[in-house]
Order: sequence, then C-alpha cells, then structure tokens
Amino acid sequence: MTLWEGRLGAATADEVMAFTASLHFDRRLAADDLVGSAAHVRGLARGGILTGAEAGILLAALDRVGEELAAGSFAFKAGDEDIHTAVERRVTEIAGDVGAKLHTGRSRNDQVATDLRLYTRRELTEVARRVLDLQEVLLSRAVEAGDSYLPGYTHLQRAQPVLLAHHLLAHGWALARDLDRLVHTVDRLNISPLGAGALAGSSLPLDPDFVAEELGFAGRFENSLDAVSDRDFVAEALFDLSLLAVHLSRIGEELALWSTEEFGFVTLDDAYATGSSMLPQKKNPDVAELARGKAGRLIGHLAGFLATLKGLPLAYNRDLQEDKEPLFDSLDQTGRALLATAGMIATLAFDTDRMQAAADGSAGAAVDLAEWLTERGMPFRQAHAVVGSLVRDSLERHVPLAELVQSHPALGLEAVGLLEPGVAVTRRTTPGGAGPQAVAAQLDRFRHRLEVDVERVDRVDQPPPRGTDGA
Repeated sequence: MTLWEGRLGAATADEVMAFTASLHFDRRLAADDLVGSAAHVRGLARGGILTGAEAGILLAALDRVGEELAAGSFAFKAGDEDIHTAVERRVTEIAGDVGAKLHTGRSRNDQVATDLRLYTRRELTEVARRVLDLQEVLLSRAVEAGDSYLPGYTHLQRAQPVLLAHHLLAHGWALARDLDRLVHTVDRLNISPLGAGALAGSSLPLDPDFVAEELGFAGRFENSLDAVSDRDFVAEALFDLSLLAVHLSRIGEELALWSTEEFGFVTLDDAYATGSSMLPQKKNPDVAELARGKAGRLIGHLAGFLATLKGLPLAYNRDLQEDKEPLFDSLDQTGRALLATAGMIATLAFDTDRMQAAADGSAGAAVDLAEWLTERGMPFRQAHAVVGSLVRDSLERHVPLAELVQSHPALGLEAVGLLEPGVAVTRRTTPGGAGPQAVAAQLDRFRHRLEVDVERVDRVDQPPPRGTDGA
C-alpha cells in the first residue's frame, strides 16, 4: 500500500521504492512520530473532526504501536516507505476503518517537519549536556593543575609561558560558545509546523496553537509555505555541530602532539589509547585523531546540505529527505566524540615538569624584557628591537641570554631576574591573561558560567510531551 494509490494506476516500481525509501534511516523518528500523531488526534477530537470514541481508538492503537516498537516486535513490511507510512499502516491494522482517519487534515510534509523538530530539539539538548560534561572535566583538570605552566604557542613556536589552567580553560570558553549556539538553535526551532498541511493549511477546523502547546513547542508556524519547507534549523544544527567538532579537533590535535615523545607533555591512559597491529611498542592517540578526523566529515555534511537547500523553490520538495542522514550522523558522531574526549582528558597524566622545563627557556621572557624597558621610558618598538637583537646575538654566538642582558647598559642585573624559571608567567596580570591572579578570577567566572549554562539547558529541555494515552 502507498499513500497515493488512488491517484496512480500502476504499482510503484521496485527501483523507485529502493531509491526513494527512507525507512532504513528515518525509523529513528518513530517515537516522535507517535507523539506528534497523538497530538494530532487530540487536535482532531478538539475540533469535532473525530468523536471521543474514535480518538480513543486511535490513541490506543498508537500506544500499542509504541509498545511493539519498544519491544522490537513491530513487523515492518515491504511497502513501508518511511516511518510515517509504517506507523499509519499498523495503526489501521489495529484500529480498522478508524485508522484511516489518522491522517485527516495532515500531510507528510507537516508531519515530518514536526517529527524532525521534536527529534532535533531533544538531541541538541543532549549534545549540550555532553558539552557541559566536557567543560566540567576541563574545569576540574584546570583546578588540579594549580600553578603548573607550559609554553604558549603561536605558529607552533614557543611564545610565552602560560598557566596550564589557562590553556585548559581556553578550550572551555570555546565550548561555552558552542553551547550558546546550541541553546539558541533549539530556541529558534521550537516552532510547530503541524497544521500547515501539504503547503496551504486545511479547510478543516484544526487548531495549530493547540497541538503546538500539546507538543511543548513555544508557538506555531506563521506561514504554511515556510513551515513545510523550512530546514534552517537543520542547517543551523549542522553548523553548530560542525564548529563544535572543529573545537574538538583542535583539542585532539594538541593531545596528539603533546603525547608524542618529542613533546612528552601528557601520557594517555591505556583505556583511551590503542596499540599497533605490527609495532609492539606503539601507544596511539586514536581518540584524539578521530576527534580531529571526524570534523571534516561533519563539515562535509553541512556543505552538502546547504548545496541541497540552495536550489529549492517553495514549498516542499523531495530533496528535503536529504536533511536526515547528515543530521543523524552529525549528532551521533559529535555525541560519541564528546564522551570519548571527556574521558580521555579526565584520565590523562600531565608531565608538568617537562612542560615547565620547556617553558623556562630564557627566550620565553623576551617580551617581559621589552616591557621592562618600556616601563622605564623606552618606546616599545625600540625596546622590541633591543631585545630582539640580544636574542639573535645569543643564538648566533651561543652566549647565554642572561649574560648579554646583564652586560647591556639599558638592562643589567635587575632585568636578569626576569629570566629566572617561573617568573615570566607570574607577570601576566591583565584581566583574562595567563598569570595566577587573572586565572584565579577566570576560574571563578568559568564556574559561574557553567552554573548559568546548566540552568539554560534545563530550561530548553522541555518536559516530555503528553503520552499517546492523553494523560
């Protein structure tokens, strides 16, 4: 059975069904389809389109379908093109002729748009919770790091020493922006399309505001053409997940580097590393590398879906079926990456002695020498040139920088103290900087931000819509 058999005289060709069927991936929308259908039934009863008895039969049938799906006993059939067809077919088998009234006043166009919004709202909220979990891990490791420091890098060259806590929180703040985007995307998608029909609404006495409230949406659509064709929320979700994946990739890249013998800044826990099938000595950072690698996959999903959208006129086009697989995969991969990355960071061991030894090279305090001269009246550009020439002279002549600083008439013995191990990192005093006082304040601000964001996620995480029994 197809949903359009009255119009077309010939059975749909097997090749067409194979090409157009979406059941193999959209069946994960089953719970949302049942919830949306139940709200639709209650709306039909509210409008007098269904009797109370008919609505009860349909709601009971939807409940039974839900039980069968949960138990794994639901029997899909060859004609089930998608999850919507499968559910309606089974409801009709259970409810008899009343089942044929389930789709009254509804199109698969507004049905699938509703299902996908319900699904995306829930899944993005779960991703946001996992982002919070990773931020908590970063905060915990930052507190644990205390006054440990390491080289800060630009261009992958050692630049200035920074507290390890500062470095970890840099990733935490990037994730805070990711969470902010996820919350706002959920806010924007929280609009019900149900009642838009195929594209123009219905002549039946439907109440889209009622079903929107039933489903926990903030409101209903304003324009039926826009409602059935809008996939901005999918594109936004794909962007949010892609940029989140880019941030996870950056973490992965650093830990892949830091775990090498050349850096030696961290040792990965055995539970979050792999070995080699050939080389017995190997311990590989596969979690870090896959966090890095999967970012490209998610970026591809975003670019591909935007290309799909750009060629579509109003209103619904079957091309929009291509919204689900990239979204589903992006949600799956990001969720797994967040869990694995959080575990990897929570269990790794920092070699703070090696980090600090790498940061204690005298050249790391070069800017402190220049700023010391600036504080004493020398223009910064001139001070930069003075110190730069001393660094070059130290490297070319293989003379310790401290010796050259001590003998320079504008510097001297007092300035040599800036080159002592651990001194430079304590001189970063500006708000948001990498020094001890600034980082202590930053830790407090980050804790507060986490508390606020937990509350924000709790607010967008709507309570489950009322069940199919109408309770």
